[in-house]
Amino acid sequence: MIPHIRNILYATDLSKNSVYAYRYAMDMAKKYDAMIVLLHVIEPIPPMVKHYVKGFADEINWDEKIKYEQEKAIEQIKTRLQEFCKRESQNDLRCLTLVSRILVQSGHPVDEILEVALKEDCDLIVLGTHGKGFLKQTFLGSVARSVLDRARKPVLIIPLPHGETDATIDGI
Repeated sequence: MIPHIRNILYATDLSKNSVYAYRYAMDMAKKYDAMIVLLHVIEPIPPMVKHYVKGFADEINWDEKIKYEQEKAIEQIKTRLQEFCKRESQNDLRCLTLVSRILVQSGHPVDEILEVALKEDCDLIVLGTHGKGFLKQTFLGSVARSVLDRARKPVLIIPLPHGETDATIDGI
């Protein structure tokens, strides 16, 4: 028996065409009377970069400065995601009520997506993929592919359209 879908995790990289995958998540939420948890993950600053910048910075409390700037960025991204959600919901106000939480976290995207899906008791993970091609995916890896390989929950991967489409939005 297929379990009932109550919670959907929609993970976004905030690319211009990510709204395309969001529309799939929203449609599924409407059909199954489910809630959406919206997630964006900020990758941590690599230690080598921190070390390099510290060598040129006059800041004594550089680690505190980085932490402050990251917290500020998280709040800005949360605000942008809320605006995005409102803008996408203009035609159907019910859409806005389907988003239960907006999370912005720092960490490695695959690990954070899987952790949030478990913690928020999500029944489905929705991700967009750019389809960057065989070589880039082979050498650089793919968040969507890694989530698909490691997830213990169903994963819906939406190939994102290339170029300008009606799904393209400004400001995200």
